[in-house]
Amino acid sequence: MTTNKLAIIGGSGLYDVEEFKERELLDLQTPWGKPSDQILKTKYNSKEVYFLPRHGRGHFVSPSNINFRANIDALKQLGVTDIVSVSAVGSLKENLPPGKFVIVDQFIDRTFARNKTFFDDEIVAHVSMAHPTSNGLMNACEEAIKTSNIDYQRNGTYVVMEGPQFSTLAESNLYISWKADVIGMTNMPEAKLAREAEIRYASVSMVTDFDCWHPDHENVDVQQVIKVLLGNAEKAKVMIKNLIDNFEDHIDSNDPTNNCLDVAIITAPEKRTKKTIEKLKTIAGRVLNK
Repeated sequence: MTTNKLAIIGGSGLYDVEEFKERELLDLQTPWGKPSDQILKTKYNSKEVYFLPRHGRGHFVSPSNINFRANIDALKQLGVTDIVSVSAVGSLKENLPPGKFVIVDQFIDRTFARNKTFFDDEIVAHVSMAHPTSNGLMNACEEAIKTSNIDYQRNGTYVVMEGPQFSTLAESNLYISWKADVIGMTNMPEAKLAREAEIRYASVSMVTDFDCWHPDHENVDVQQVIKVLLGNAEKAKVMIKNLIDNFEDHIDSNDPTNNCLDVAIITAPEKRTKKTIEKLKTIAGRVLNK
């Protein structure tokens, strides 16, 4: 029987959850290098939980330089089955003001300078990303947010831009014309890699600003963003504690993530070298070692 383990990946402004008193910082190595920072292992209400700040503690890793593959591989090594990403984003809609949370269900990937797959050498796999987030985990996030009395929207499309610069006005207006909801720099390829690793994934986006399309926010100012970030981070910590309590109540045994590699690997067995199988043992050992 699978033991469900939750990991939180914290974005801008969320580098720790101080309420986690039982603390062990783990240094992990992966075939892809080291993750963004040490991973915090903790127990909260008798449940084992992991926390990873994707920009590192102190925010020293730029979005394009995040080692997404190492982050996901390291969490998979620890037995993580469910990841909730908590991210700072800009809003592309008037009804999503700073301070509001969005439980994202779709992405538009506009990144171009990142390694986006574990299967880029000898072994080829194609996983479905039609529904990139776990419905059961989204339900858990919604319950946790409601319990925390946080203003939120269920469902929304997140445009993932390369960064680290903010959008031009033309870009911002283009994304609005696509009817996207929020814009950020970090949930891709994170969500794609989590799917390849058969880890259920959900994204909670915390709005910090209106991007540059809004007449009152023509210049996105980091200092203004940080002020909102800090308030959002405090709300997120309350949500996380509620999420730890409820996420196992929402596990979906039919989630398409659970066994997606069963039908994803196309490379003939005789073409799979021992070296590559060893490299992928954490991510795909379940299917490659059959």
